[in-house]
Amino acid sequence: MNDKAIASAADATVSHRFWAALMGAFALVLGLLIAIPAAAQSRPPTFADLAEQVSPAVVNITTSTTVSGRAGPQGVVPEGSPFEDFFRDLDPGENAPRRSSALGSGFVISADGYIVTNNHVIEGADEIEIEFFPGDGQPAEFLPAELIGTDPNTDIAVLKVDYDSPLAYVAFGDSSLEGARVGDWVMAMGNPLGQGFSVSVGIISARNRALSGTYDDYIQTDAAINRGNSGGPLFNMDGEVIGVNTAILSPNGGSIGIGFAMSSAVVTNVVDQLVEFGETRRGWLGVRIQDVTPDMVDAIDGLEGAMGAMVTDVPEGPAEDAGMMSGDVITVFDGVEIADTRELVRIVGNSPVGKEVPVTVLRNGDNQELTVTLGRRETEEAVAFPASNEEEEEEQPEAAEVLGLSLSEITPDLAEQYGIDRENGLVITSINADSEAASKGLMEGDLITEAGQQSVATVEDFRDRVEEASDAGRKSILLLVRRGGDPRFVALPLGDE
Repeated sequence: MNDKAIASAADATVSHRFWAALMGAFALVLGLLIAIPAAAQSRPPTFADLAEQVSPAVVNITTSTTVSGRAGPQGVVPEGSPFEDFFRDLDPGENAPRRSSALGSGFVISADGYIVTNNHVIEGADEIEIEFFPGDGQPAEFLPAELIGTDPNTDIAVLKVDYDSPLAYVAFGDSSLEGARVGDWVMAMGNPLGQGFSVSVGIISARNRALSGTYDDYIQTDAAINRGNSGGPLFNMDGEVIGVNTAILSPNGGSIGIGFAMSSAVVTNVVDQLVEFGETRRGWLGVRIQDVTPDMVDAIDGLEGAMGAMVTDVPEGPAEDAGMMSGDVITVFDGVEIADTRELVRIVGNSPVGKEVPVTVLRNGDNQELTVTLGRRETEEAVAFPASNEEEEEEQPEAAEVLGLSLSEITPDLAEQYGIDRENGLVITSINADSEAASKGLMEGDLITEAGQQSVATVEDFRDRVEEASDAGRKSILLLVRRGGDPRFVALPLGDE
């Protein structure tokens, strides 16, 4: 083959590769163009079928409460006016009771008439009436409801109505990360602003939101939720309830697209207990805890990051019986790795009373395996931390200045001055305002009971713990500080020593 033929063959090969690559790129782009509309079609063209499916189980709730009457003609006519008697006839005055009404929403969860709503919808009500969605086979427009039980901690209440035939009802769905993802479609139903049955749709905007409750696990949604929607269901696209609409964030009282529904993961456990017992029966571990902060990590042997729940106090109870100690970091509870105190409280509260639970704690750099038999929070927590009434013996206190703190052993005078009810520990009698201790929020009157996760009863004990931490190359030392009976751990830098 001559040089010209070789060059022509090479050009043909390059040309073939160019067109092949071009056609491949075209096919890829075409595939994407086809795939995008297909994905977009996962959004239902209408929500009408879903609304028709679940609406028979959604109810409006009207409550009535007796309140004291208004204060007569005050503000209408001057006192002593000849028209005063006339206006008093129209307004019976402060001694006459009046009926006050409120509106909310709910949903039926069983054929025999159990209904879920918010506690704040029915709280204090003398009478509760349920209005059903109008339709074939539905009960009369209004039915009286009996209050079965409430849980103010999660703002959930369970009601019951009686009817001759089975009622339409809806089931709870999966509100976990696998079952309810951010971006998934949701539909809210209820009685907004007393307008009657209403439907709104949106997406899950965020998960695991906390507002102010101990057991908060809210789903945030941009589906329109307004006053009167409280207690209504938040549905997934399978017609399952994944949340109970409870609150909105709004500067004007109307929906701005930030609504909150308590997740079904929390609600189902509460509802089951209210139906069975008429009250909640939550598991109780029997410890005081706090989050592990990043500045504590260096001061805790074996801890790889700011995770787990640090035990600050262990009264008589389940945890003490299992051998748990102040200073332990709870890392695993019943097989679940613990991220923070909020997660631990929620998991413990959802656990059955009396259950034997394996717990892993980090203690002095080693993992310890414990088994705790859970108590009941509602009955045991209130008496878990009794105050000590023992008298302190007179003694001369040892005092010193360490790490910007003036420390003294406990004396009766100091105990009375600062309201201390413990025998052992060191009282902070003053603090250097420019010290790291002051920046950490330590105050005069605080009581230090542990340093370096060991008890301290004397100033010499404290100095020894500081020296040990310094010799070990630590940048900070962990102190257990009590203020007004409430304990917390503070990581204090060693730079001031």
